[in-house]
Amino acid sequence: MSDIANRRRFLGLAGTLGLFGACQSPEGTPSSEAPSRLGSPVSAYGERSRFETVARAMRTVKNPEVSSSRTPLASTHGVITPSSLHFERHHSGVPDIDPEKHRLVIHGLVERPMLFSVADLRRLPSVSRVYFVECSGNSGGEWGPNRGPTVDASHGLASCSEWTGVPLKTVLEEVGLQPEAKWLLAEGGDACRMSRSVPLEKALDDALVAYGQNGEAIRPSQGYPLRLILPGWEGNANVKWLHRILVGDQPFMTKDETSKYTELMPDGSAWQFTFAMDAKSVITEPSGGQTLPGPGFYEVRGLAWSGRGRIEKVEVSTDGGSTWSEALLQEPRFPKAFTRFRFPWQWTGQESTLLSRCQDDTGYLQPTVEELIATRGTSSAYHNNGQKAWTVTSGGTVGPASV
Repeated sequence: MSDIANRRRFLGLAGTLGLFGACQSPEGTPSSEAPSRLGSPVSAYGERSRFETVARAMRTVKNPEVSSSRTPLASTHGVITPSSLHFERHHSGVPDIDPEKHRLVIHGLVERPMLFSVADLRRLPSVSRVYFVECSGNSGGEWGPNRGPTVDASHGLASCSEWTGVPLKTVLEEVGLQPEAKWLLAEGGDACRMSRSVPLEKALDDALVAYGQNGEAIRPSQGYPLRLILPGWEGNANVKWLHRILVGDQPFMTKDETSKYTELMPDGSAWQFTFAMDAKSVITEPSGGQTLPGPGFYEVRGLAWSGRGRIEKVEVSTDGGSTWSEALLQEPRFPKAFTRFRFPWQWTGQESTLLSRCQDDTGYLQPTVEELIATRGTSSAYHNNGQKAWTVTSGGTVGPASV
């Protein structure tokens, strides 16, 4: 029987069982959840069903102000991450900022140093764009032999939102750039004054000073009231609680881009300012921690993204990379955003190894972890975009695999 016929038979049976199950309780008496039962009244701010309990995976650390949480990618739908499930990474906790008092100062190699209130920025022409944000340390544990047991553990430091704000180019035009201007220093309003150097080319390209996320104000953990969005670039450079931009003629070599966020190579040298996140994909279903109830039809699902452009192709392998088949990509597809992919799979019950690999519109093909290690060694904790393998045992349990 074909995959399509199997799928139709399964869905027809499930629909029939669901119809009778919804009308009667196990004893055949009317259900207490019948339509005549009055529900809850309207509320001032929406809440999810009490039956939905998906939450971020929290990292337990000695100092909770220096912490992170991970998006449960295997439990999300589509490409937009709910704001409440967007991953967090903090260096000194989440500040409590009054937007009425907050100011963004822009100074340095500019013609007119200026202070902008949040209200000032909201009056400027705005745009809304869908972009992912990924911590450069996402999948950092995948360099070694003990790879993440679940999608949350291996890839959960990545999320995708619709961001609303003012193009940074527009703001810089207000202050006027001097001819010597080449770099910016973006600084946050948190206790550690987290800061990063940004090339002027990026600032004048697609960077945003964002105040909105997924239709509402950015949440405090994501940078309220203002956040710098550098589409496709490592998360740490997307400075939260943005309160200062200093314009200069060279990078500022801050502590956040010298002691951290550089990549150590096998010869002892270090790569610095490796901003863009390369093409990456991961299968979210079936994935580590899940169990298949038995042989039959399954839809392999996952996410792909690239900091250099739009995802053009995703391939899936069910035999550890020996053969590959092209997956279906969900439209619309945006550059520098999550792309959802799907692939029909008829599991026979035999042990199988699932892999995905993606290609963006620059022609770059996602490498294997082994290919990354061959050129970059294992000392780096950043920018691991290697293929992620899952093994499905004959009993249906799913876990990480090395290929």
